[in-house]
Amino acid sequence: MNLVIGCGNLLRGDDAVGPVLVRRLLDRGLPDGCEVADGGTSGMDVAFRMRGADRVILVDASASGNEPGSVFRMLGRDVEQLPDLSTLNLHSFRWDHALAFAHWLLKDEHPTDVVVYLIEAGGFEFGAPLTPVVEAAMDRLVDHLIEQELAGAPSSAEQV
Repeated sequence: MNLVIGCGNLLRGDDAVGPVLVRRLLDRGLPDGCEVADGGTSGMDVAFRMRGADRVILVDASASGNEPGSVFRMLGRDVEQLPDLSTLNLHSFRWDHALAFAHWLLKDEHPTDVVVYLIEAGGFEFGAPLTPVVEAAMDRLVDHLIEQELAGAPSSAEQV
């Protein structure tokens, strides 16, 4: 089973891109063998939700200083990291922590394939909608996911 998890905060502008993408996928119709989940802002929920999936595609906003609307594809193993345990709390447990934690938590039920897509944000203002450039990038990513990633076509692009 393929699982797409959209992470982010619906109340913070472009940070909502993950959950909005999940809703767009549902509106378009999911391919057979695909499920979606709104990962919100809780990394711990992401770790538990991955249980039993063969493949996980995680989507979130990024603030790396690149051009807003840029889309980056990475392998989960390349971006997962455990948090500093001395300062760990549920509010600071992010999806990258969840990816690392899930190996221990899920053991044999850990997905064999984890891919992360990050869409560079233009703004994180409270109550703002997605910026037009991020919404356009998200729509391109929805097309890419449906036509390639979820259809079983190989994809090695670093940028969509």
